[in-house]
Amino acid sequence: MIDFTIEDRDGTRQTLEIPEGISLSLMEVMKASDYTILATCGGMALCATCHVQVLEGLDNLPPAQDAELDMLDTLPDADSDSRLACQLRVDESLQGGVFRIRGEEQ
Repeated sequence: MIDFTIEDRDGTRQTLEIPEGISLSLMEVMKASDYTILATCGGMALCATCHVQVLEGLDNLPPAQDAELDMLDTLPDADSDSRLACQLRVDESLQGGVFRIRGEEQ
C-alpha cells in the first residue's frame, strides 16, 4: 500500500491508503476520494486546476516535465513546491508525502 496525506483548503488532513500498481494519477485519486478539484482538462496538464503544494516529500517525486512547468508558470501562487496532481502517478514516490490542494474549487 502507498500512504500519503491530502490537506484540503480548510486545513483538514486525511491520509489515503492506495494499493500499489493502480495506474492512476494523484488527481484521479483525489477526485475519487471526493475532494473538490475542477481538473477541467482531464489530466492533460493544460488547465492547472489540480494544482497542489507539496508540503512533504518533494525530493522523492520525479521532476516536472516541460508541459507541467509551463502551466505552473501561469499561476500567480505557484512556487518551487508546486505540482499538478494530474502529472503525479500514484507509486512509491508519493509514499509519506503531504499534498495541499491549491487548485480552483468546483
